[in-house]
Amino acid sequence: MDKFVVVDLETTGHSPSRNDKIIEIGIVVIENGVITDTHTTLFNPSKSIPPFISNLTGISDLDVENAPLFYEKADNIIDLFKDSYLIAHNVSFDFGFLNAELAAHGRNRLNNPVLDTVELARILFPRAPSYKLGQLAEYLDIHHEDPHRALSDAYVTAKLFLKLKEKIETLPYETIDHLLKLEKMFISDVRELFSVRLQELAFSTTEQETITSYQGLAFKKGNDIAKEEHQVETSFGEYLDDIYEDEGSMQKQFTNYEKRAGQREMSEIIYDSFQSSTHALIEAETGTGKSLAYLLPAVYEAAKKQQKIVISTYTTQLQSQLLEEEIPSVRQLTDIPFNVSLLKGKSHYISLEKFAHELNHTHSDNYDKVLTKAMLLVWLTETDTGDIDEVQLPTSGYFFYKKISTDAESKVDPQSPWFSKSFYQRARRKAQKADIIITNHALLCTDMFNEYQFLPGYEKVIIDEAHHFEETASRHYGLKMDYINMLFLFNQIGYSNDAKMFGKILKSNSLTEENIPLEKWDDILDQAKYEMDDLFQTLYQYVVAQHKNSKSLSDIGRLQYRFEADKEDDTTWSIIKEMVSRLTFYIRDLIHILALVEQYLTKHEMLDKYDKEDLISMTGIFQDFIDGFEQMFFTETTVPQIKWIEIDTKGTKNAVYLYSEPSDISGLLANDFFQSKKSVIMTSATLTMRNSFVFIQERLGLRAERLITKKIDSPFSYKDQVQLLIPDDFPDIKYGNTDDFIYATCEAIISLAEITKGRMLVLFTSYDMLKKSYTLLKEIINDNEFILIGQGITSGSRSRLKKNFQTFDQAILLGTSSFWEGVDIPGDDLSCLMIVRLPFQPPNHPVFEAKSQLMKENGKNAFMELSLPNAVIKFKQGFGRLIRSSSDRGIVFVCDARIVKSRYGKYFTESIPDVPTSFDSTKTLLSKAEKWF
Repeated sequence: MDKFVVVDLETTGHSPSRNDKIIEIGIVVIENGVITDTHTTLFNPSKSIPPFISNLTGISDLDVENAPLFYEKADNIIDLFKDSYLIAHNVSFDFGFLNAELAAHGRNRLNNPVLDTVELARILFPRAPSYKLGQLAEYLDIHHEDPHRALSDAYVTAKLFLKLKEKIETLPYETIDHLLKLEKMFISDVRELFSVRLQELAFSTTEQETITSYQGLAFKKGNDIAKEEHQVETSFGEYLDDIYEDEGSMQKQFTNYEKRAGQREMSEIIYDSFQSSTHALIEAETGTGKSLAYLLPAVYEAAKKQQKIVISTYTTQLQSQLLEEEIPSVRQLTDIPFNVSLLKGKSHYISLEKFAHELNHTHSDNYDKVLTKAMLLVWLTETDTGDIDEVQLPTSGYFFYKKISTDAESKVDPQSPWFSKSFYQRARRKAQKADIIITNHALLCTDMFNEYQFLPGYEKVIIDEAHHFEETASRHYGLKMDYINMLFLFNQIGYSNDAKMFGKILKSNSLTEENIPLEKWDDILDQAKYEMDDLFQTLYQYVVAQHKNSKSLSDIGRLQYRFEADKEDDTTWSIIKEMVSRLTFYIRDLIHILALVEQYLTKHEMLDKYDKEDLISMTGIFQDFIDGFEQMFFTETTVPQIKWIEIDTKGTKNAVYLYSEPSDISGLLANDFFQSKKSVIMTSATLTMRNSFVFIQERLGLRAERLITKKIDSPFSYKDQVQLLIPDDFPDIKYGNTDDFIYATCEAIISLAEITKGRMLVLFTSYDMLKKSYTLLKEIINDNEFILIGQGITSGSRSRLKKNFQTFDQAILLGTSSFWEGVDIPGDDLSCLMIVRLPFQPPNHPVFEAKSQLMKENGKNAFMELSLPNAVIKFKQGFGRLIRSSSDRGIVFVCDARIVKSRYGKYFTESIPDVPTSFDSTKTLLSKAEKWF
């Protein structure tokens, strides 16, 4: 069948069962690989079109007043679909609506084979940033004339389908063969499409140069980098002159290049630090161009001294930016050849061996698992890195991925044929030969606390986004346990008679030895799960009881309670410790049975490699549980730990998380890191408070005698680009007027949004306040005028919410915690930033509470030396969201009058660039904002 009919509908709502109707249909016919025909018509739905739909589609009641009713065109529509595939972007929606309308008018339902371009795009373009039609069109360079109109959407879907067909033509035999084994669970009827391609390949003699295969799995050939030796003849000053001076390579490479004195200064400080074997703290404000500023001396130093330089970032976003944008720029700016490699932790890389093994086990696969396998099969034919961060997996696909990451491999065997094909080993080989290694804080800390066995040896390191380094190091030296993850792992291991890890081993090996109490396994596992459930429910109730007079939620909506395992005097705590002991007792019994099974199978030479790996993995999981409980409830580590419990008040009665981290990491960092490295450069846009580095220096354990500090000002003209507005008439929240304060905030949001036409980011410090504000705004806001997006309320990740915000013309985005930094919304998309409260940690936050207590015991002022500096640094991060280029312009509206009224307010205002500030009534400020815009 070579006729494909693409359909797109505009409707009055999402559900035909709720009497929603079709208001427009667009149809595009594809025959023999070309678009041959198009059809479109409006329909009168015999009901009013909701304002939101009119806004989205531009179709009003007036437009459909004289349009035909659906039944008048029903037979024509049926004719168009004769002997064809039916294609749609989210086919169940359009197919379901069409069939509901046909059935309602006495016609037979269509039963064509269907193809869903959302599903096929996920499988065939696994690296696409989004699977919404508009964003896919942009990704694949398909022009989209008129989004949310039926014919335009159908036409784009048709073009997308032709691209999908082209992609199928590039896939190798092994990949298509595996996809055919999975296709019965797809929504799309792709058997014929894939079978035709498989037959073509079966008789083809041409080989694909870039793809290789092993044991039935096709993947892209790897290229290891060759080590380039290079003599650097010029001095560092001459090298910088060639780049930065008039007529230098900066001016030649970048059109509209504006000279930034701070950028060159930063390069020189880093080079001086390398030469004198000192550490450096450099605050480079927005617009400095710090990535290039540190890459240039890093490349020069690595080439001149033939030494590796490590660059560590906090976010994967910055890693990608360095690799895709900044490194190519450096190559254009200098003639020094250099090799760069990216190295992450093992869990980021897919294990080809594990994946090949899992492909043969399909009997317990659900849809998400099948979709994940299909996406990975295609991705392997195009990835150079095997880094899972390149793929947008379905949510539960990450559970499957855990089983097939390199982290899930047991002892590495260099003799295995898979070893030379391993993506992780390839990344390590590249890192060994590289001049510059880009990694993340997590791996840097894992390496540091494991005697430097993960990264190749290095003496000099540049740490970007350095304000996160202390927190990452603390987390890596600490511990996290939670009910949901533990239950998931128990279920992955499974019972003796199911298809999970343990049952699979028993099925594939006939165990007859009488002294292995297999019949006890299920009973002990049940007991362990029961005890675990009981323990976490008791912990949940314990936290609730400690909070009976206070229900203040953390910024992610959880209740927190700090505990000291040997000092809790509640009788419930003794019961909790008994429960922990009982649970670890059952887990030890499970480990004992696993050991007996392994001994038996080894003795009878029945244990294959994969079963052995699974047994080691299960034992490791159970042992980690025991060690974790020991550390949490019974033993003290050499470094004093802060321990706390968080409960999710919206979750089930055992949604409990246990945490532990050092109360002070500075000593560990001083001894294990700063003393052992020649030069550590730490940089960020936010390291100082009132131009002083003292806070960050003490938190990290950096000693003054081997330290350079420098603050580099932004080249932006903040005086002309920003207005800081602070109202003097908001209710004072400390007198219990929270609801009044929220009401005043929401009124200001709406009034400012009118002036700025949306384009507004509102930053909260409390999830609870965000939720209440969202609810209130929903009641009073005009849906037709503004799109309201709330973090944790509107579904989607941070990047998805940001994209939605940028897609709509008049949007208001309410964010907390993660939105205070790392979110770039340049240009006209963001004109107003509102900061609701100064970002102090709540005084009862477990880590803050414990650190404060420790500081008081040492005669220090916890507010001035911990609370205030943290709040100022976070405030600077939030403030930095607004101006991202020299042409940006906007307003920062701070609802919290403490920034002016309190004795410590100047620490905030004197830590940001000097900007015109107004402290006045809300009415006066709004009028000022209107004039300014």
